[in-house]
Amino acid sequence: MTDAHTLPGQPRGGVLSGPATARAVNVLAPNPSAMTLDGTNTWILSEPDSDLAVVIDPGPLDDGHLRHVVGTAERAGKRIALTLLTHGHPDHAEGAGRFAELTGTKVRALDPALRLGDEGLAAGNVISVGGLELRVVPTPGHTADSLSFHLPADRAVLTGDTVLGRGTTVVAHPDGRLGDYLDTLRRLRSLTVDDGVHTVLPGHGPVLEDAQGAVEYYLAHRAHRLAQVETAVENGHRTPSEVVAHVYADVDRALWPAAELSVRAQLEYLREHGLI
Repeated sequence: MTDAHTLPGQPRGGVLSGPATARAVNVLAPNPSAMTLDGTNTWILSEPDSDLAVVIDPGPLDDGHLRHVVGTAERAGKRIALTLLTHGHPDHAEGAGRFAELTGTKVRALDPALRLGDEGLAAGNVISVGGLELRVVPTPGHTADSLSFHLPADRAVLTGDTVLGRGTTVVAHPDGRLGDYLDTLRRLRSLTVDDGVHTVLPGHGPVLEDAQGAVEYYLAHRAHRLAQVETAVENGHRTPSEVVAHVYADVDRALWPAAELSVRAQLEYLREHGLI
């Protein structure tokens, strides 16, 4: 058996749902799949001595899950005061409208189409609820509207789909762009180096105990895949599907449609930089 501490980011073992840090509790949505791993992580954040909480990514439109999130907060003596979204993919955001009905909260997101209320989210925003402080970090690349949330008190960052607890994420072309994603990974690396972030609370998969190691792995992985795609094109594999079959031959075929999105993003990046 492989020791988790030898894996990128040092994923935490054990049950995914439940307390993850002093201020973060995960409620795992019942939507496991090849793309969502164990399911969507819905995060409840609160200062230990506060009766107010923030929820990040209510998840899919599953009434049982949404009520379970509310109940989990209430059993801890917390009232959900605000809902935030890392991005608009349905497995993270589809349930936000119903969740807002259940909790009476506003929904804040980068994309105006996802908001319920007047306030959005932007780079540099600091969100304060019941003494809890969250800093908004723009992290486009997986999607154009992707955000992460820096939780300084726990030296943690909530990454949505930008960094996963297991495996790597998709650059969801055409909305997602590889150049943006590489800049995002460098921005997250700066958080680990300059701001002391050591824990990743991802949108899917286990908590990562070595944030810098995870980001460094993602950067190396992207560089390796980009080189593979460039070589594949040089060897005559021209279409995205041809490149996927060549470069991702060892990957589960169920993931090939997602891999093709990333390949399209990589081909676009190579063309923009005059490399193919």
